Amino acid sequence: MMRQKTLLLTGASRGIGHATVRRFNAEGWRVITCSRQPFPAECPWGGGQENHVQLDLSDPSDTINAVGQIQELLDGRLDALVNNAGISPKGPEGERLNTLNTDLMDWGKVFHVNFFASVVLARGLKDELAAAKGSVVNVTSIAGSRVHPFAGAAYATSKAALAALTREMAHDFGPMGVRVNAIAPGEVETAILSPGTDKIVEKLPMQRLGQPEEVASAIYFLCSEGSSYISGAEIEVNGAQHV
Repeated sequence: MMRQKTLLLTGASRGIGHATVRRFNAEGWRVITCSRQPFPAECPWGGGQENHVQLDLSDPSDTINAVGQIQELLDGRLDALVNNAGISPKGPEGERLNTLNTDLMDWGKVFHVNFFASVVLARGLKDELAAAKGSVVNVTSIAGSRVHPFAGAAYATSKAALAALTREMAHDFGPMGVRVNAIAPGEVETAILSPGTDKIVEKLPMQRLGQPEEVASAIYFLCSEGSSYISGAEIEVNGAQHV
């Protein structure tokens, strides 16, 4: 009988994270979710409450302390870690925050959630990932490689840092048999889209928004046997927006 595989996912409650839970669940994986919120009773996926860890990724000590809690839920093996949680603060009128007007506290919070949490979790769970010859997927962004009309400066630079971290981790975790890759979504149809996105979509070669399920499929591929010799890559999932 085959052992059930386990995914640990941050930022599971909506959009790409939600679609990722559904995809892995459909493939028979056990999914452990992490978020600031308690497990919502109306959630549509299996596993539920006992596979949910409540933690604040913007709090470094909370993230470090949660590693032990996560280890207790594992059987010594973790097949995939998907670092999907991300925050992008806006101004009082919902406007983009740039390098001149982003509060220093906001910079710190964004980097803790979008960047530091990824390395804390991967490093803390390295033995479990190695035991399973697992896979880490960091969710970056098209904003990590170009100035974006809506994504703020702190968000964009944190995602650029996460892309660089992906390379470093692929180098360091490779000898353990653990692969580390990133996916960089473009304009995906989720609740956090900004007004004016339709103007960007008109200029995209594929002339449509991506669907969360399409990003989830790329994440699943990078955690599956089909990508067994891919590591250190950042896959653009953006309908050719980057060309």
